[in-house]
Amino acid sequence: MTDLAGPHRAKERTDSSGWRARFGILVIDKDPVPESEFWAMAPAGVTVHAARFASPRQAGTDAYDRPGTAVAESPDIARGLDQLGHIGLDAICLCFVTGSFLGGPGFDERFAQEASRKAHGTPVITAAQALVTAMRELDVKRPLLVIPPWFKAAIAQEAERYFAAAGFHVAGTLPFDLGIGWRELQPWEIWDSQGQRHVRPEDLYHQVRRSISADVDGIAVVGNGLRSIEAIELLERDLGLPVVTSNQAALWHSLRTAGMTASLPNWGRLLS
Repeated sequence: MTDLAGPHRAKERTDSSGWRARFGILVIDKDPVPESEFWAMAPAGVTVHAARFASPRQAGTDAYDRPGTAVAESPDIARGLDQLGHIGLDAICLCFVTGSFLGGPGFDERFAQEASRKAHGTPVITAAQALVTAMRELDVKRPLLVIPPWFKAAIAQEAERYFAAAGFHVAGTLPFDLGIGWRELQPWEIWDSQGQRHVRPEDLYHQVRRSISADVDGIAVVGNGLRSIEAIELLERDLGLPVVTSNQAALWHSLRTAGMTASLPNWGRLLS
């Protein structure tokens, strides 16, 4: 059996002052995954600072009312940007790809420009932008999109349109299966029941392996709340294909924005 934990050893840290770079992330209220994955991958001398915001989804439903506008005008995000902008960060990333998928054409550019102003000039990127840039860097043209189980069908469709508009031919989509007990729930119920805490990287590994077709030339895990980084290296090794995940790409793009290069083993071709 493949050992998913073996390659990931604790890295040495001399301190946690952020003497090389400091990054901020904007994270939706109930999502613990982006912070934990950023910290797991971050090189020594890099720190991660989070601000949280309320979901633009209407409580107890799957309805989003103008999600792009809701994110752009969120008082939580405005407060977070103001506070993060005062602590000397090198970049801030919106770790909420749903906002980009549902925000319409040009959302990422508009949000980044206005958010940077609210953050007192700190550069702002989005995780969806980072995914696009990372896939281009790795010359992926026909990705398999791995979709979280809390994405309703309309969000998955918008994700396909988003990447198609960016020049990719989506070779297929894989809705991640949390298993028995979860399949009967609506996507929004999975999120509200904290389904993201029950994602196992070994399940993602096996589901991806079973879903690869001959025309796929890369894997893109879309969704900052879908735990996945532990599976990257072994999927790349066993499939011979590049793997890009939302948080891995977001950290990589943040490092680039800060003018840093770092060779980080265990987290795939993108960071090595």
